Amino acid sequence: MIVEQLLGNLLQGLVLGAVYGMATMGLSLIFGVLKVVNVGHGAFVMVGAFITLFFFNTLGLNPIFAVPVAFLAGMAIGLVFYYTAINKLLNAPELATLLATFSAGVLLEESVKLIFGSEFRGYHWDIGRIDMGFTALPISKLYACIGSAVIALLLYLWFKRTRAGSAMRSVVEDSEGARVCGVNVGGVYAMSFALGIGLTVASGVLLTMFIPVGINPYMGGGYTLKAFVIAVLGGLSSPYGAFFGGLVFGLIENTSYTLFALIPGVEPFALTRFLSFLILLIILLIRPTGIIKAR
Repeated sequence: MIVEQLLGNLLQGLVLGAVYGMATMGLSLIFGVLKVVNVGHGAFVMVGAFITLFFFNTLGLNPIFAVPVAFLAGMAIGLVFYYTAINKLLNAPELATLLATFSAGVLLEESVKLIFGSEFRGYHWDIGRIDMGFTALPISKLYACIGSAVIALLLYLWFKRTRAGSAMRSVVEDSEGARVCGVNVGGVYAMSFALGIGLTVASGVLLTMFIPVGINPYMGGGYTLKAFVIAVLGGLSSPYGAFFGGLVFGLIENTSYTLFALIPGVEPFALTRFLSFLILLIILLIRPTGIIKAR
């Protein structure tokens, strides 16, 4: 019985980890190109969750259709935020961009609270389950996992096969050298920030397929903490590393919860979070560059 539960949690953790990884790719992309740490990351995830609510509860549409809309909306928000704040702070001390992204997160949270209120909301999208023998996997979660993997693959191909992706990689390697070669560095910065925010908002749609009833303006805090752990696990500047770091984190989170639940008198959720950060510390001591070193 315990073995079956553990196997089920491993599978569920792998599925959830793919979405965690995709949710962190935007954070790593922004830091890798602009060296800006987006501490308002969770608020942008929350925006994606509310877009999903609007699609399902108001329009009656499949939540999957909200993914491209959330991505485009996130890119638009990212461009506005970049040109109104980040662009002016790129050469400022690091604390300035930290405060700017924190302020953006608070602004988004309070704006959504003003429009929708602070109560918890949710939706019910049950399209069946797949019986694996040792666990039943909801099809909606499988869609979220596949969607995350497809988005990660598309981002990889975009980086490797397009001129815009090559320009972005050249800016990461040497921004001044790229500028001398005719690359519009400012445009690459704007595109990178918009793309990172777009990915983050789109991930909010996929994450609601795991927690469809916990949507509220302040839901992003936990995702921000997890994203930083995952980003450091995978190499803070590597979007691909972030995806694989998410897989590792999902496995750790789900498996450890099962094991800690067997210990009487302890709180499994609290110990799971403690273990995640403990493993993070150990990995930083052994391999500070993370699982995949940014190139």
